[in-house]
Amino acid sequence: MIVRAMAGVWRWRHNPLCRATDRAEAWIALVTLALMLFAAPAIGVLCGWRTDASLRQAVAEQRLHRHPTAAVVVSRAEQRGDFSQPDGPPGHVARTRVVANWTAHDGSSHSGTLWAPVKSPAPGATFRLWTDDHGRPVPHPMARAAADTHAVFSGLCAAAAAVGLAEGIRRLAVGQLIRRRYARLDRAWARYGPDWGRTGAGS
Repeated sequence: MIVRAMAGVWRWRHNPLCRATDRAEAWIALVTLALMLFAAPAIGVLCGWRTDASLRQAVAEQRLHRHPTAAVVVSRAEQRGDFSQPDGPPGHVARTRVVANWTAHDGSSHSGTLWAPVKSPAPGATFRLWTDDHGRPVPHPMARAAADTHAVFSGLCAAAAAVGLAEGIRRLAVGQLIRRRYARLDRAWARYGPDWGRTGAGS
C-alpha cells in the first residue's frame, strides 16, 4: 500500500489532477517506509543490546553469589502437584516438599522445608540445592542461553512495536487527509451540485 501510493504520485507528479493531499500522503508513506527500514531495526538492536548487557550483569552476579550444595532429606513434609522451574524449559518437573539439612557456602549449617526434585524422597537422600552467600535457598542461576533468548526476544518485540507505531501514525495521518478531501468535496458539491442538470448551469 505504501509503495503503491509512492509509485502512483511519482508517476503522476506533473498531472494537474494530483492534489496537494496526494503529495502529502506520498511523503508520509516515504517517511514511514524509511522508519520501518532503518529506525525500527536500529531500535530493536539497541533494545536487544541493552537487555543483553543487563542480563549479562545479572547472570554474572547470580553466578558469583549463588552456590550449589547438597541437601540431605530428613523427612517428608507433604505432597503436592507438579512444579516447574520459573526460567527452565517448558514442561513440569515432579517435586516433593521435604524437611532437609544443608551446609552453606560459608560452612554454616541450615535446615528447613524445601521442594526436592524427587518423587519419593527417603531420609538420607540428597539433592542439589542452590543457596546465596548466607545459605538461604535461591533459584539456580539463569543460563546464558536463556539470557540470550530473552535479549533477542526483547529486540524483536521493540522493532515490531516501532513498526506498528509508525504504521499507526501513518494511518491516522492518512485518515486526516481523507477527511479533508471529503470535506472539500462536500463543500464543492454544496456549491455546484444543485445546479447540475440545469440548462446553462456552470457553463
